[in-house]
Amino acid sequence: MATYAYLFKYIIIGDSGVGKSCFMLQFTDRRFKNNHDLTIGVEFGSRTIKVNDVSVKLQMWDTAGQESFKSITRSYYRGAIGALLLFDICNRQSFINLNKWLAETQTNGNPDIVITLVGNKTDLEAQRVVSQEEAKAYADLNNMIYIEASAKTAFNVDKTFVDSAGAILAAIGDGRINLSVEHAGIVVGKNSHREDLMRKSLAQGQNSGCKC
Repeated sequence: MATYAYLFKYIIIGDSGVGKSCFMLQFTDRRFKNNHDLTIGVEFGSRTIKVNDVSVKLQMWDTAGQESFKSITRSYYRGAIGALLLFDICNRQSFINLNKWLAETQTNGNPDIVITLVGNKTDLEAQRVVSQEEAKAYADLNNMIYIEASAKTAFNVDKTFVDSAGAILAAIGDGRINLSVEHAGIVVGKNSHREDLMRKSLAQGQNSGCKC
């Protein structure tokens, strides 16, 4: 029996070393690993959360940031409804390279994919080289949610996923994502009542300040 109203599939992308694996580990296991090995190909994680009383299971693919694994990770874009695009606020090159990752997502991803830009490593504020204002302006320009977080301290990690899932629910509620046909990246719980889900999703959209 389904224990969730929806299942959303996510992809986590960004340069190597920005903290993607640590970010997912903090969300799924509530722990931080200082010396995390570089991801080879794709790693997987999942967790069920509540968003405005709607139970949502998130399945996440954490992708390798190295160029040599691009042919592997591209196949995961199309199956995702949510994307977390991470950069390191202490590494300007990882911010500059966002254009490349955004283009990859737009070329290979689901047309309805909801992208959240995440400025990671706020625990290293003293070493910041990308301002919050600059990053927020970039997110606004590209129609993305923006949030700053720390995989190390867990600051805003849960909020990142909740806000992102809320934006997807809002898109379902107002019809921008059509569930009348099978939709890539979304599974509706078999025992869920669709009308009730739509009502809750719409309420989420009306109450959420998320940009989607």
